[in-house]
Amino acid sequence: MRYWHAKPVPPMRKEALFGDRLFDCFVERPQSVYAIWQSAVERYPAQEAVTFADQRWTYARAHQEVVALANGLAGEGIGRGDRVALVMGNHPQFIFSLMALQRIGAIAVPIGGREQRPGIAYMLNQCEAKGILFDADLAERIPDRSDAPSLRLRAVQGECDAGMCMAALRQRGMASRTMDVVPVEAEDTAIILYTSGTTGSPKGAMLTHLNIAHSVRHLEFSLGLGHEDRMALCLPISHVSGLVTLLLTTLHVGATCAIAPAFKADAFLAFMEREAATYTLLVPAMYSLCLLSPELATRKLGAWRIGGYGGAPMPVSAIEALALALPNLGLVNAYGATETAAPTSVSPVVSDIAHASSIGAPLPCVDVRVMNDDGIEVPCGEEGELWIGGPMTVPGYWNNPAANRDSFTAGYWHSGDIGRMDAEGFLYIVDRKKDMLSRGGYKIYSLEVENRLMAYPGVIEAAIVGKPCPVLGERVHAFIHAPDIAIDEAALRRHCAETLTDYKVPESWTWSAQPLPRNANGKILKRSLRDGLLKPL
Repeated sequence: MRYWHAKPVPPMRKEALFGDRLFDCFVERPQSVYAIWQSAVERYPAQEAVTFADQRWTYARAHQEVVALANGLAGEGIGRGDRVALVMGNHPQFIFSLMALQRIGAIAVPIGGREQRPGIAYMLNQCEAKGILFDADLAERIPDRSDAPSLRLRAVQGECDAGMCMAALRQRGMASRTMDVVPVEAEDTAIILYTSGTTGSPKGAMLTHLNIAHSVRHLEFSLGLGHEDRMALCLPISHVSGLVTLLLTTLHVGATCAIAPAFKADAFLAFMEREAATYTLLVPAMYSLCLLSPELATRKLGAWRIGGYGGAPMPVSAIEALALALPNLGLVNAYGATETAAPTSVSPVVSDIAHASSIGAPLPCVDVRVMNDDGIEVPCGEEGELWIGGPMTVPGYWNNPAANRDSFTAGYWHSGDIGRMDAEGFLYIVDRKKDMLSRGGYKIYSLEVENRLMAYPGVIEAAIVGKPCPVLGERVHAFIHAPDIAIDEAALRRHCAETLTDYKVPESWTWSAQPLPRNANGKILKRSLRDGLLKPL
């Protein structure tokens, strides 16, 4: 069996895309991100669209919020093609704001609430954002006018003196004339998502309406989703998995998005029971924590039928334990990236342990090539870098031609993952080509962290490697060469936390008064460091 589909695969055809690409595309698909929303509103107006704590919004009620915000944003001069950052947590206002921006043809730029002020400023300036919508409790991280001169609109969710209140923006929109939906082209950029770069500077992946349309269709039929489903949103909505795999796919089928509180296993299981959730996506660490919770045996979780996971391998022991504890739950391994608008391969529902280590087989519109360093495809079963093409692969990075030349060839994105494909079409990841870690599904490029460490007085050399972790897959470990080994570890950690997103800050350290090992070309031997991670340097 090469692949398992919960629903029949929709009709496909070859189409020329983005100038010089030719890929299989779905004949029937949403024409834009806003069309996803509009279709759900028209088909299921009385259906619950969003739940948050004890609050409920039907699609009809949520649509009123979207239209009011769209009118308000347009009244402030936001229009087609303008970039507007969303620095907000998992909250209904993120969803309403996202769709309001799509209604007026603007480009949403979600930025995670864990990002620090310098990183936010870089992204705002790199895409020349015209507006920013943010949570009040993140106000101190929002750059001022001198750091982000392109901003013309600042609107805050909650009470804060740092900008216009979003409630006031909504009220203005309700009192003004309703603006027409602004038409967009399928190949226009809908959302810019920043992903860490090997140079330490984030790159803005341009997710087009066409990219997202194919991703939500892939997930709709591969997982068998429909409007009766209730999705539990646990992952950050600013991340491609939370945004596309969960939120936009849920809206596409007209289902319910139940926003979960911050993840704690006991509370999460209670939430799943209360919301009668049928579908969610977690990192393997979250499943492991659920297995440790006594609530797992007492909660009524029979409605939960699809449990997606990705970002790290799922231990076979966890798969077997979940099968015993939740017999109605089908585990599905999904592999993707920001540059592919989320899923590129999805496993069959994991029932045979033989394929438990696989990331699944490519989805129907996805074209995966296993390539060597000379740009030549390798035979089946041999290892090489995965190049990924298809209508869900982004056309490139925003205003970054150098990164585009390095990362794309003829429409194929170079994933940086070393893998192989077996005779049945299943894909396996065996290593990483890029100097990158994956902590609980979050990608961390070493150079960004190393540059920050090197800026600290007394640090002569720094190298970041992944320390194996049974829960998160990897944790950040720093090797530090400093003649004065008495450097204050807590102070160095605070130094990192000033500019780095929290999950990038090293969690463990190895100190050395001697230089770190290097090869003949002067490159630090990270494999040697990894191999000797638990041994004295």
